[in-house]
Amino acid sequence: MKLRIMTEPQQGADYARLRTVAQATEDLGFDAFFRSDHYLRMGDGSGLPGPTDSWATLAGLAVETSRIRLGTMVTAATFRLPGPLAITVAQVDQMSGGRVELGIGTGWFAEEHTAYGIPFPPDRLEEQLAIITGLWATDVGETFSFAGRHYQLTDSPALPKPAQRPRPPVVIGGTGPRRTPRLAARFADEYNAQFHSVRDSAAAFARTREACEAIGRYPDSMTYSVAQTVCCGKDEAEFRRRSAAIGREPEDLRENTLGGTPGEVAAKIAEFAEIGAERIYLQVLDLEDLDHLELLASDVSPQV
Repeated sequence: MKLRIMTEPQQGADYARLRTVAQATEDLGFDAFFRSDHYLRMGDGSGLPGPTDSWATLAGLAVETSRIRLGTMVTAATFRLPGPLAITVAQVDQMSGGRVELGIGTGWFAEEHTAYGIPFPPDRLEEQLAIITGLWATDVGETFSFAGRHYQLTDSPALPKPAQRPRPPVVIGGTGPRRTPRLAARFADEYNAQFHSVRDSAAAFARTREACEAIGRYPDSMTYSVAQTVCCGKDEAEFRRRSAAIGREPEDLRENTLGGTPGEVAAKIAEFAEIGAERIYLQVLDLEDLDHLELLASDVSPQV
């Protein structure tokens, strides 16, 4: 089981804070640093100092880290045209020496589109996936064309190429019963079940395996992962202090997330491993609390 750190900087974090967390992620031995792709805070609070762009952030981190994987959980398909997104991800992959992963989803938060003048069109994810993966797969010297309902490309040189060949891993998440497994089976290298119970995550894994089989893809060629909020304390008092700091009830965290002492958190992670999860994205909500990361690295990671 690989442990990955996942952040939500739209809640209030500038690049300097994200760099500090990413470098701690690397120094402490975690596998990857991922961030969300949002421009507006969710829930109460000011969101100060304001949003940061996910791919601008990852471009900076590409040259300020050396080992960890870097990615989005997940890039919103509504924010960027597929051709320029393929160029951006390929460039950041080159800058990182081949450490980038593209998590991508439909985009769903209408208010952030209104707040920043971003069109909020109908779902275009499938065409975006076809274009991005098609551009990356096109041989150098060849061209790529696409005629879809929403996008048309004619004789694209399909450049630049990412450092990773044939492409950076594509991550698709969600627990939709039909469309998500179908898209994952066709386009993804990794399927991620986000913020659901062990039972529901297992069912989502099963649907994705069935979708792979339906198109003749070997189900074990897919990586299966989960994302869970984490709040851990070395003892009950510290756990409750961290719960209060992120505005959550300890009982809710313990029951519905990775909440509790290191032993409790490790035991819950083990349950996800038993259903086939190979990676877990640990959503940390207090980015000022680097001691939390240290505890996860020293007391949880060795148990899993």
